[in-house]
Amino acid sequence: MKHIVPPPPDIGGRSPVILVFDSGLGGLTVHRELVRARPDARFVYCADDAAFPYGALTEEHLVARVIAVMERLIAAHRPDCVVIACNTASTLVLPHLRARFALPFVGTVPAIKPACERSVSRMVSVLATPGTVARDYTRALVAEYGGGCAVTLVGARHLAGLAEASVRGEPVDRDAIAAEIAPCFVETGGRRTDAVVLACTHYPLLVDMFGKLAPWPVDWIDPAPAIARRVTQLVGEAQAAAPSASGLAILTGGSARPVLAPVFRAFGLAETGVEPLPLH
Repeated sequence: MKHIVPPPPDIGGRSPVILVFDSGLGGLTVHRELVRARPDARFVYCADDAAFPYGALTEEHLVARVIAVMERLIAAHRPDCVVIACNTASTLVLPHLRARFALPFVGTVPAIKPACERSVSRMVSVLATPGTVARDYTRALVAEYGGGCAVTLVGARHLAGLAEASVRGEPVDRDAIAAEIAPCFVETGGRRTDAVVLACTHYPLLVDMFGKLAPWPVDWIDPAPAIARRVTQLVGEAQAAAPSASGLAILTGGSARPVLAPVFRAFGLAETGVEPLPLH
């Protein structure tokens, strides 16, 4: 059945409610850009920490999991727009969510097209999770938007977890991070990689460290600004001098709530709640 995208919500001039969803903390990089675009909005950020990391779930289990969590979130918070700030969930679950709920959903996909458009050397790497690298969806994006570039797909097994640890204030192994990003840097025939797509929303959390550990400078392509532009297309621009609204962070597990509460506050999410939804 062909999916028909629902029209933008009629919010009547009021500030929108925007729900941002991720398996963990990576979506905070998207949330940060959304706040800049709509500082007046009321944000609800959900980290499905009970099921993190999503790469450990089968595709069938992941689809069922995200739909179950989303049903509860939408019923409780009545968002005007939902942002799936997770590449893994976006590539698998978005069609199911759009078929089930009459709301606009904005997903996260590898920014291969802009990276290839901006590359001068015509050598681009896509830094992703192994699951994203393995999916036909990602390879189809390369085929459609590669534009003659040599595209290297790099599946980093531990980088999302390292990013989570870093944000929690835990010590991280710089050598381990350097090893994860090293395959992105390819040099051949007098040319070398000049653009790296950050195809997991966790990775921008470490982008400053990436820059220090990289063997040469590259353009790190973060999808968050494009996502924020799409959301403003759907819910409208912020009104001049719009007041900042508070935000709510939700955990589906909650065991790390004491540690994460100050992290969420640093991203403008003043409240942290737990809506238990164990992984079955």
